[in-house]
Amino acid sequence: MATALVVRTQRYKKIGDKTSPLVYTLKRKPRDAKMYDLKRIAEEIEALGGMSAEDVLHVGKAIVRNMREKLTDGNSVRLDDFGIFRTSFHCVATEHPKDCTVKNIDKVRINFKVATTLRLVNDSVATTKGAANNVSFELVSADGSTAPGGNGGGGNTGGEEENPLG
Repeated sequence: MATALVVRTQRYKKIGDKTSPLVYTLKRKPRDAKMYDLKRIAEEIEALGGMSAEDVLHVGKAIVRNMREKLTDGNSVRLDDFGIFRTSFHCVATEHPKDCTVKNIDKVRINFKVATTLRLVNDSVATTKGAANNVSFELVSADGSTAPGGNGGGGNTGGEEENPLG
């Protein structure tokens, strides 16, 4: 199981309110996560065998093209064991019916609802350790070394300033 690296940061409890008390929170370590595109995923699937990277890439592009068509038609798309994609929009309210037209739609979104089989769980609090959907987290300091209290504990990481916000 891969481990996601996180760092402890300090922020105001009410963001932007400098009179609010300071609290600690965890964030993903900067530049830790990689971006996977369809080509890179296709190459990894090819390494598993069964299909060439070109075939996987072609199928992936066909799925995206078909999903875009279904979503723009107002339909929802369910990918088994992954989740459901659907569209939604925001419309500016008007007082008179004649003023309420499609021009009032100012935001269109694609929403995703994760399938229950895909929901991820923090491995350190999971009842079933090492399960397929469990994610392991490791607390590291800003310089990348393992931080004290790495498994959910408090304490200063040593590399942080006492009050980095002020």
